[in-house]
Amino acid sequence: MLLGFKTQIQLKNTQSQLLAKHAGVARHAWNWGLGLTLAILDHNQNHPEDKIKFPSAIDLHKWLVALVKSKHPWYYEVSKTAPQYALIHLSSAWKKCFQKKAGVPKFKQKGRHDSFNLEGKIKIISANQIQVPVIGVLKTYEQLPCGITPKTLTISRKADQWFISFKLEVEPKYTPKAIDVVGVDLGILNLATLSTKEVFPGVKKTRQLLKKLARLQWSHRQKQLRSQNWRASRILIARLHHKIANIRADYLHKLTTYLAKNHGVIVIEDLNVSGMLANRKLASYIADGSFYEFKRQLEYKCQLYGSKLLIVSRWFPSSKTCHCCGEVKQSLSLCERIFHCEKCGWKGDRDLNAALNLERVGRAAPEVTPVDKKEPTPLVEAGSQADTSLVCRFE
Repeated sequence: MLLGFKTQIQLKNTQSQLLAKHAGVARHAWNWGLGLTLAILDHNQNHPEDKIKFPSAIDLHKWLVALVKSKHPWYYEVSKTAPQYALIHLSSAWKKCFQKKAGVPKFKQKGRHDSFNLEGKIKIISANQIQVPVIGVLKTYEQLPCGITPKTLTISRKADQWFISFKLEVEPKYTPKAIDVVGVDLGILNLATLSTKEVFPGVKKTRQLLKKLARLQWSHRQKQLRSQNWRASRILIARLHHKIANIRADYLHKLTTYLAKNHGVIVIEDLNVSGMLANRKLASYIADGSFYEFKRQLEYKCQLYGSKLLIVSRWFPSSKTCHCCGEVKQSLSLCERIFHCEKCGWKGDRDLNAALNLERVGRAAPEVTPVDKKEPTPLVEAGSQADTSLVCRFE
């Protein structure tokens, strides 16, 4: 299976300027192609009798060479694949828009999501050096996988740091499981509650950083526009955004790896995340939990470690149903954290009850088979600096 590899690169001043040129050319090609396609759609809507064929990525690149490159000589200072892939990505974005899977593509702004793709003579020279077209040899902070030759790669910028990423083929690592079926209920107070009574609270450190981010943003608004202090403050804010995102991603990766390695079948709910974000009082907490990213990581990690992922319909009343007798409550408000069944008398945490219901659905699935038991792999691997106290249990 294919997995992505991403690492930060060390740059000299000349290399940094060259990467910024590549990102600028890719952004210019995207914005030019987007403006042209929007004009074609507007013409076809206003003149239905004289429609123009919507251009493909190849058509856009031909027009770019004929109309744009001759006027802008700085296009020839970078690799030709940077604008090519920008137009390919634009064509893919329009296809998703026409299929109603995404919205209308937007114009790109300098300094936001700067990235470009390269293709050609790409070679890993040593453990921390990779040769790319036009730019030359790039050094990385960590070791690169040996024995592979990537065909394409992506170079992107976060704050004032540049990263290189590419895909590599990885063999699945099937691991023996400690538990055959587990239900996972995602929530706001606790990120994940397992049917084994394990509880994983959300990352609390991000709340402190969000307060610091608010102070920096307030200070940034007081500075004169485009001044040196304004630019320095902007970089500090971008660095803090990147740090918060890294903390969330690190915690999610460790949690999903722990689940996929130690559980044969993982049962989760298909949550309507976009609908949940409409609640303005809880939107920040839901976004902090990254429910969609949690599901996305589980999907490929279950394939990597030989587990199965079952996704239950969002209409399944997991929180309102008693896992002992199956009695369904008519109403259960969000503030009621304790589930009490009037029929059988069971009383306990509502998230644990939902996780147990999901486990029951997983055990009823026909494809679930018992697995070989083993000692569970710890949530944090040996040598990690993460805090192992994030795991607690229901008494």
